[in-house]
Amino acid sequence: MRLSRAQAEGAALLRAAGIAGAARDADRILAAVLEIEPGQLRVTDDRDLTPDQAATFHRGIAARALRQPVAQIVGFRDFWAHRFRVTPDTLDPRPETEALVEAALARPWRRVLDLGTGTGAILISLLAARAGTQGVGTDISEAALAVARHNARRIGVDARFRRADWFAGVEGQFDLIVSNPPYIAAVEMPLLDPDVRDWEPHQALTDGGDGLGAYREIAAGAGDHLTAQGAVLVEIGPSQGQAVAGLFAARGARVRVLPDLDGRDRVVLAEFGGDPAV
Repeated sequence: MRLSRAQAEGAALLRAAGIAGAARDADRILAAVLEIEPGQLRVTDDRDLTPDQAATFHRGIAARALRQPVAQIVGFRDFWAHRFRVTPDTLDPRPETEALVEAALARPWRRVLDLGTGTGAILISLLAARAGTQGVGTDISEAALAVARHNARRIGVDARFRRADWFAGVEGQFDLIVSNPPYIAAVEMPLLDPDVRDWEPHQALTDGGDGLGAYREIAAGAGDHLTAQGAVLVEIGPSQGQAVAGLFAARGARVRVLPDLDGRDRVVLAEFGGDPAV
């Protein structure tokens, strides 16, 4: 099978399966098989795939037709400035989460805690962007922590990871606490795309209740784990700004809701202690 035929057949099969962005996804899978970037397909010779490459490509297309996310199929997701390993045990890092990273890098801090770290994408991105800093990432999933440790070693940051249920067992104080917690309400889960609902870990998506349970835990425990000028940054669903801001305000924080690049509410900043640092 030649490269051009693989592209065309892969895209056609995914379109027939009802996959939006079929050609894009086929190209991502094919590029991963060839160990090149998707954009390089346009300038790559129309050569024959090896039998192993063709078989791997067909398996990837079949998996995508069953709605498995592309990141799980190819094994990685590009986020912020790095490439992160992704598995079915971790949430696929989303572009909108970069709004949280951007807000964190606008603040002064030396030590950061990432609650519910998953792939470690937030924590590792922050540490890699600011030399001399340290961070701790926690997660309730040992399988997710193994992925985060792998990503930290490969990218080369001073991160420590431990199993914890929010603040349980977390020691010390931090200048910044960040989190992209499970915020989808249980009643909303059936409405999710099957790519998410059927393939990503449910404990990373929903608290099994109203979607605010994690924020209650974080707001209640943050004060004991922050330095004097410390702050919290949490990702939220676009309709949760007022509710999450209220939880932190009730704990004495000064609160702002920050938008993502599409202008939707995406991050809540809760500042504790003295005057705002920024």
